[in-house]
Amino acid sequence: MTVLGAATSADLPDVACVLGEAFEDDPVIVSIVGPGAARRERATHLFNALLRAEHGNGVVVDVARDTSGALLGAAVWEEPDGQGASLPALFAQAGTFVRAVGVLGIPRALATRSALARYRPGRPHWYLGQIGVASSVRGTGVGSHLLAHRLRQVDDSCAGSYLESSTERNRALYLRHGFASHGVIEGVPDAAPVAMWRAPVGVRA
Repeated sequence: MTVLGAATSADLPDVACVLGEAFEDDPVIVSIVGPGAARRERATHLFNALLRAEHGNGVVVDVARDTSGALLGAAVWEEPDGQGASLPALFAQAGTFVRAVGVLGIPRALATRSALARYRPGRPHWYLGQIGVASSVRGTGVGSHLLAHRLRQVDDSCAGSYLESSTERNRALYLRHGFASHGVIEGVPDAAPVAMWRAPVGVRA
């Protein structure tokens, strides 16, 4: 049985670990933190910094747990009126960002952030920044359960939702949940993520 709920600040290190494991081979994340055996550790540092900068500033984190309370997966969403991480909040995490990407990786990380931001829809929407599950439960439906949980609330509010997907396998999941591909996002170093939009329930074909 999977239990869904909202993450607290105390959960963020565990959420970062789950996302670091889930995204260690993701093309966009690897383009930011670099390849190699330490990429999972660097990705975990990256998510630690992002979560601490964003959480509570219009960003909510849904988590899935087993009945013992162990974290199985997480989804990071920005609300339609959310601002994401402020510059002061990002600067406060500068040391952790450097541990993730290295000094020489900062321009690549900024280029990726800028490229992704350019493709965000101008209309209000829910933005799925990351969703990932522990390797031990991959393929068991935890990710789909997490995604459907928030999308029910999105539909209740008649809002649209948006995400970027780096792999065909992930895109297949999103297509099943009503997202449509809107083309490759250009300008991301060494990766070709696809923009995906899910129209509000009242106008969905």
